Amino acid sequence: MQKLLVANRGEIALRIMKTAQKMGIQTVAVYSEADRNAPFVLFADEAYLLGPPPSNQSYLLGDKIIDIALKAGVDGIHPGYGFLSENAIFAQAVTDAGIKFVGPSPHAMRIMGSKLAAKEAVKGYDIPMVPGTDTAVTDIAEAKQLADEMGYPILIKASAGGGGKGMRIVEQPDDFVPMMERAQSEAKASFGDDAVFVEKYIVSPKHIEIQVLADKKGHTVHLFERDCSVQRRHQKVVEEAPSAILTPDLRRRMGKAAINVAKACQYEGAGTVEFLVDKDRNFYFLEMNTRLQVEHPVTEMITGLDLVEQQIKIADGHDLDFAQADLKINGHAFELRVYAEDSMNNFLPSTGTLTTYQRPEGEGVRVDDGFREGMEIPIYYDPMISKLAVWAPTRQAAAKKMLQAIHDYKIKGIETTLPFGKFVFRHPAFLSGDFTTNFVNQYFTPEQIEQQNEKAASVAAKMGLYLYLEEKRKLKV
Repeated sequence: MQKLLVANRGEIALRIMKTAQKMGIQTVAVYSEADRNAPFVLFADEAYLLGPPPSNQSYLLGDKIIDIALKAGVDGIHPGYGFLSENAIFAQAVTDAGIKFVGPSPHAMRIMGSKLAAKEAVKGYDIPMVPGTDTAVTDIAEAKQLADEMGYPILIKASAGGGGKGMRIVEQPDDFVPMMERAQSEAKASFGDDAVFVEKYIVSPKHIEIQVLADKKGHTVHLFERDCSVQRRHQKVVEEAPSAILTPDLRRRMGKAAINVAKACQYEGAGTVEFLVDKDRNFYFLEMNTRLQVEHPVTEMITGLDLVEQQIKIADGHDLDFAQADLKINGHAFELRVYAEDSMNNFLPSTGTLTTYQRPEGEGVRVDDGFREGMEIPIYYDPMISKLAVWAPTRQAAAKKMLQAIHDYKIKGIETTLPFGKFVFRHPAFLSGDFTTNFVNQYFTPEQIEQQNEKAASVAAKMGLYLYLEEKRKLKV
């Protein structure tokens, strides 16, 4: 591959381009009017305007992106994550245009893009599944009867899409019908598909995902796990690798299950198989994400592999040059998603200009971002500013390093999730590893951050007074 178009924006576009440059591959950016002067546009060897800021007039214009790719003479298109990254129609159109799609086949994307189709595909591989319906709900009364038999709470989920859209937890029978109607309506509005299914709600689980890599010959490995249990509104905020709770045996069994999920759809490239793990350490297949994940840096930090490089090599027809036995976990890594959100006000989006933007530095500290000081946070896209990741030999040392990195990360002009990150990495439940997807609901309130800040200010004041008195004492001597 000599020339690569990145069909994305922001930090992930820049991150992909850096690896491509390292591999000697020229890069092509596509951008909206809002991103005209963004770092990823300035970094690329070539850049082409797509259109106005709204995604449906720019980054979601698959046909226009392919036209640009053909005119620019690229060999491949990398979709990043979000936008068109899991769109099988786009992937097929790229392939039909004679361009390499840096991702799985349209066939695999179609199967795993539907949670119901994914369930059907993995049936023959003895993979643990959450009890529930195997087909879309067509008869609400019948579905309610099944829910009554399974016992509450139950979960209604959209078959297409993710991010918590079209998802409802039902605590009691009387709520079933209205919750079903809301879930279907939201699924239709979000994904154009109102298909939903019902499954038993696993109370207070861990959200554990396994990274897989597969070449075009079917050689498949897993790159261990990531714990993504700290979430707000069903979306991840803090991730780590490896998990604090997995034993070697559980890691082996979950890794094998993840590989089998990949084989069930003839997967190729980088993908992530997501599981829920209950309090008794039973695990259940949740879904497969057929793309690079936001949290891939923590896997790179504990394995030493560049996942984007592996994606490009696989798309270029290269075989994996390592086996499962060659892979080892080295140390511990954390990632904090730094969003332009006000964690003191229910994580509402925060817009404005980055009047101060200074990244933390140091050994084992990594910042994947797409902004510079003085830039404005656009209202049209995901509010992620950056991914702050750290590595250290142990989990305890990595947590301390993250706290220091958060302290050194200077952002002014908008509110961010940095204060929330500080709260998480100081909390005893998180530090012990004994936390679940209910961490935010169970422990977090804005008052908790205020109390932490007051305590820190008190300690700083006492230290300042001590140093002042010591200095006076020395002057008298």
